[in-house]
Order: sequence, then structure tokens, then C-alpha cells
Amino acid sequence: MGWFKNKFRQIKKFPRWVYWLPARLLQLMCHTLYRIRIEDPDNLRFSTGGFIGLAWHNRLLFFPALLPAATRKRTAAVVSASRDGQYIADLISMFGIRSVRGSSSRGGANALLDSVKVLRNEHLHVVFTPDGPRGPKYVMKPGPVMLASLTGAEVCPLSINASKCWSVKSWDGFQIPKPGATLTLVIGKPIAVPQGIEGEEIEKWRLKIEAALNDITVDPEK
Repeated sequence: MGWFKNKFRQIKKFPRWVYWLPARLLQLMCHTLYRIRIEDPDNLRFSTGGFIGLAWHNRLLFFPALLPAATRKRTAAVVSASRDGQYIADLISMFGIRSVRGSSSRGGANALLDSVKVLRNEHLHVVFTPDGPRGPKYVMKPGPVMLASLTGAEVCPLSINASKCWSVKSWDGFQIPKPGATLTLVIGKPIAVPQGIEGEEIEKWRLKIEAALNDITVDPEK
């Protein structure tokens, strides 16, 4: 078993076709095992301009499948530059979502620069997990605030709330919705961050956006 595990971990990139079946299974599960609701009062899922989307790390499982196809094609996700991040990037590519590689712990500067280009030149949405890849849970890092201030793009809180789920024993309590649960995709009100802010102003807006994201985030046990 140890030999197999070591061999598997040496594989940095699988062929693209490997991800076809998992992607189709996620879509099938969404439409057969769960009831789906979308709360999007401002119709942002149909927006043609780029915004900065934020969703907590522990509720990412069905995000690619729940976003409308047109929205997925206009979205780039910031994904860790690690080997595990490569697996995620290849999986979400099956849904039409592009990747910007880097995180707060690896390649963060490159990810920020690439995100600026995507927002300014291609007018795509850029989506972050602002507490990833290592937490703490539900605590936002300042990178998205800096990106919003640099580009003028609005920040949009996002969440998928499951009415019932299992939680994995990990730093974020990664959620796996139970069959029969209602999955609610919540697209919150956009937040405009002033351009050119620094120092204490960055922290002020970080706290404001973190609170807005937590306001739309519902845990079943609460």
C-alpha cells in the first residue's frame, strides 16, 4: 500500500480524460441527489463584467457544477500552485473554468499579477477561497482586498449552504452534503473597495468583506 501511495504522489499531472468521469458524476449528483436553490437578487450570475468572487474553502465541492454554464466560462479560479492544486485545476477545467495558479503560501505574487490581467484585459470573474489553503477557517486574507483596490473590480461574497452535511475532520471542516439536502447557492451584494488604499485601510475593508461573507454563510449545526 505504501508503494502505491508513493507512486501516486509522484504523479504531478494526470491526462485530461481522467477528470471527465468525476466532473460528470458531480453534475449528476447535483441534479439527482439534491434540491437546488439560487439566491441572486442582483442577477450577478448573468453579469458580463468581471468581479472578485469569494467563497470559503469548506464548501467548494459543488461550486463548479452549480454555477450556470455561461458564468463558468467567464470565471477564473485562483488555485494553489501545489500538486494537489494541479488536480483541482484540471478538474474544474472540465466545467469550463480557467485557473490562476498561486496562493498565500506559494506563488501569491504571481497569482495577484495574473488576476489583475484577467480582470483588466479579459473582464472575467476571479474567484478566491480567502481562508485557503491552510486557514484559519472563516478568516479572510488581505489578497482579495488588495486586488479590488488595484483594479476597481467589486468584491462579491459567494456561498453554498447545505441544509444537512457531513464535515470532514480537516482544518476547514470540509462539507459533503448529505443526500436529500437542499443546496443553496447564495450570491451576495457586491462591495466596492476604494482604489489606492493601504495599511490600516486594507485591514478595515478586509474585516468588512469577511463579515459580509460570513453573513451569507450558514452551517447546518448552527
